Amino acid sequence: MPPLHDLSAVELLALYRSHQLSPVEYLEHLIAHIDRWEPQLCALFAFDPQRAMEQARRSEARWIRCAPCGELDGVPVTIKELIATRGDPIPQGSAATLLQPSTGDAPPAARMFEAGAILLGKTTVPDFGMLSSGLSSFHELARNPWDLRMNPGGSSAGAASAAAAGYGPLHIGTDIGGSVRLPAGWCGLVGFKPSFGRIPIDPYYTGRCAGPMTRTLDDAALMMKHLARPDWRDATALPPADLDWHIEELDVQGLRIGLQLDPGCGLQPDTEVRAAVEAVARRFANAGAEIVEVQPILDRELLDGLDKFWRARLWAELENLPRERQAKVLPYIYQWAEGGASVSGADAVRGYNRTFDMRRRAAEQFHEIDFLLSPTNQVAAFPAEWASPTNDPALPFEHIGFTVPWNMSEQPALSINCGFTSAGMPIGLQIVGPRFADIEVLRLGKTYEHWRGPVSRWPQPPGVN
Repeated sequence: MPPLHDLSAVELLALYRSHQLSPVEYLEHLIAHIDRWEPQLCALFAFDPQRAMEQARRSEARWIRCAPCGELDGVPVTIKELIATRGDPIPQGSAATLLQPSTGDAPPAARMFEAGAILLGKTTVPDFGMLSSGLSSFHELARNPWDLRMNPGGSSAGAASAAAAGYGPLHIGTDIGGSVRLPAGWCGLVGFKPSFGRIPIDPYYTGRCAGPMTRTLDDAALMMKHLARPDWRDATALPPADLDWHIEELDVQGLRIGLQLDPGCGLQPDTEVRAAVEAVARRFANAGAEIVEVQPILDRELLDGLDKFWRARLWAELENLPRERQAKVLPYIYQWAEGGASVSGADAVRGYNRTFDMRRRAAEQFHEIDFLLSPTNQVAAFPAEWASPTNDPALPFEHIGFTVPWNMSEQPALSINCGFTSAGMPIGLQIVGPRFADIEVLRLGKTYEHWRGPVSRWPQPPGVN
């Protein structure tokens, strides 16, 4: 059996059911494992081992009686700091935020707790969740466990770092331009951004989704079974649907699969990233799929328009802060957002309208294909101390060309590890499907996961061989 911290949720629950392992025994091991890792990774916020152990003891008593309170009873979960959990503040990754305890659990957290999951802790984010980085003015710098000199990505930075390091099997991130998939790609994980509205979330806004971050497709599907349950607080949520989240592999014979290797603007894929994704496409072709090279969704006008809209949106929040609180914002973020002060109302609307241009182009593209393959990330790694792969606030979104269109088009998109660079850093493959085809995207991912086999080596804490 692998080390306890490398167990999937599916494996862990099987051990609970057979009484070979108790939630208390597992959590004791996990806390010791986290203690070895966390001083280097800085992935957690509001980590309360005593709170978690109290929940584990109650869970253990239920399993002894063979009466679990839900399907995830006793399984630890981390939840991104931006998702409210009762009693915990939401700093938004920024020292400029006034800390106030949350009065309730946001929908994704509520669904996990209803299923019996144990809150291990919250996971760190950059300032206002607006960076693909672990850099924050509030939290310590989060690092990538595959190489501590490198960035885990973001904004679900701590979640990705925690998942790759084995802080339990289940982690929840959020994604408005790639914030689940990008760090999943950089950390070798499964990261799933479902169709917009599939997972109820609060607060909600254009493109924002919550999603699972796990090591396996089965664990991601297990989380989706619960996360996708309805919640009245999300007025953008999809109608409740009776979906079968027990996923099987998908027969690819005859499928028409698009291959997108050009993001349209911004950074181009590294040579090793491109080669890894091309190898996956050949594997699908050998299994009977028709591979069709497709054009990018983005161009410079679309990406710059979105940049203007997002700058104006954040500046609308920052400009009214007292000067002493403005001074606490991460300088990179403040410099970027300050550009929104010169964006006119008309330009902000034009920028927002670029989201509909993306949606229109995506719909046209998927009129001709069944699924799409692309890299998740153009670059395989970048320094931990950088705010983004360019580290330039004038070019903040050069790395989201493969991910952001699918937020705006509301389509399901999955990142899954498809290999490693010569330096040992993970490479992410993105699989995109039509709107509402969440199950099918997970099934196609399951097919590839079967071909690839399990990731045989996960990072170990410093000093552990």
